[in-house]
Amino acid sequence: MMRTKYFLLALVLFTGRNAFAQGRISWDGIFTPGLQDFRSPQTRISPDIKANSLSAVVRIEFSFLMSNGQFMFTKNFNDKVDCTFDPSVSFLVAQDSATASDFVQFTCFSFDLAELYARKMRQRLYEEKRAFSRSDFYQPVYDELSHEYDVRRSNALQETEMGRKRELLAQLHQAVKTEIGQLPDFCKTCKPAKKKPSRMDDLN
Repeated sequence: MMRTKYFLLALVLFTGRNAFAQGRISWDGIFTPGLQDFRSPQTRISPDIKANSLSAVVRIEFSFLMSNGQFMFTKNFNDKVDCTFDPSVSFLVAQDSATASDFVQFTCFSFDLAELYARKMRQRLYEEKRAFSRSDFYQPVYDELSHEYDVRRSNALQETEMGRKRELLAQLHQAVKTEIGQLPDFCKTCKPAKKKPSRMDDLN
């Protein structure tokens, strides 16, 4: 069976022919997007620009390919959820270097926010997957987190004016980093710790 879901694009829903090109960078807690990573030919910084714009292509993708038997006994889907940034199709258009820098910082925030919701999804999949779950068991999780993410990103976009309110963006970004740190078992390569049964579980 195969299920694929392209989940929660951070700034734009990019559906062009290059959307699945090679060169996407998975979140690893080390890489942070910089100005040099907006590699689309559309990237431009010039005082002649009439309108600033930002298109940073961040994705959370969930997919798996396994037999019915494998699916039945699989509980940890951490490595099936990937959070990526795609430099090849990301671009910014800014009237000056200060605005460009603000856009880059908002992209860093968006990338970390996407990883946070990737971890939330991994956690929920781990907690809610049962041996006899249907193959589409993830759908309610996806719908709920998709909405939550969209609201949070949109609010940050408006409140910080896409990064131009730097102090506020820094506060929001730190909150996201703190939340990521609270989900250490749900990075892409992590193995969640098994819960020890409580006495109440033993009685049930």
